Amino acid sequence: MKHIKYEIRYASHPDDVKKYDTQKLREHFLVSNLFERDKIKIVYTEYDRFIVGGAFPFKNELSLDPIEPLKADYFLERRELGIINVGGPATISVDGEEYNLEYKEALYIGRGVKSVVFKSADKNNPAKLYFNSANAHSTYSTKKVTLEDAVTVELGSLEQSNARIINKLIVNDVIPTCQLQMGLTEFKPGSVWNTMPAHTHGRRMETYFYFEIEEGQTLCHFMGKPDETRHIFLKNNEAVISPTWSLHAGVGTSKYAFIWGMAGENLDYGDMDVIQPHELR
Repeated sequence: MKHIKYEIRYASHPDDVKKYDTQKLREHFLVSNLFERDKIKIVYTEYDRFIVGGAFPFKNELSLDPIEPLKADYFLERRELGIINVGGPATISVDGEEYNLEYKEALYIGRGVKSVVFKSADKNNPAKLYFNSANAHSTYSTKKVTLEDAVTVELGSLEQSNARIINKLIVNDVIPTCQLQMGLTEFKPGSVWNTMPAHTHGRRMETYFYFEIEEGQTLCHFMGKPDETRHIFLKNNEAVISPTWSLHAGVGTSKYAFIWGMAGENLDYGDMDVIQPHELR
């Protein structure tokens, strides 16, 4: 499995995170280098056993083989998988059946699938496939989801610089899943704040994957307990792991988009504890 690279991220107690310096904070929560040519990068977290990954099939097809921590005969033996394409056209083979994914299209794959193979449809414009995976207790059908299929919600306002469109792609209003939820948030021109007011949800963990960040620009992701916040600066195609106790919000120096992925106690998208801006410390 030379084409697969993985690492394990252990859970951190919020009291310990208070003492983290910049380097330690980034080591524990920032996920970088997700897209290496002809590699699959996997980060296995101790937060709800959630997996963050990226596949970059450049010249070769890439098979999603099981990594050692899963102790499984195949990757989805006890898991479900959600994929969103953030690159060129992709073809994904699921137990021999092929699905074509264009930019910002998603694919859900249920527990029990034995073979998942990532391919680029155009080697001059290779696919970049961001994926999340969570433990699964039931089996649901594989399904492609486009932005037209998504449940969309408009939130925020231009006056508060947070007018945004939330595209709920892999959620129970669109497709049944065990615990995995994924979606994609886009912004209206001039808006740069996401998820503001910020919130926590103690029943679920979350990851944020940021993309469409212009060269030379950056994004600041805020995390930590509401009265003990920390921040991480990111560049394009990087992700942040957000524990259940941590708020999550961000602001960019230019336009960007992000993919959110969640897993945990329930599938209630609105299950969150809102923190008003004046309450942040």
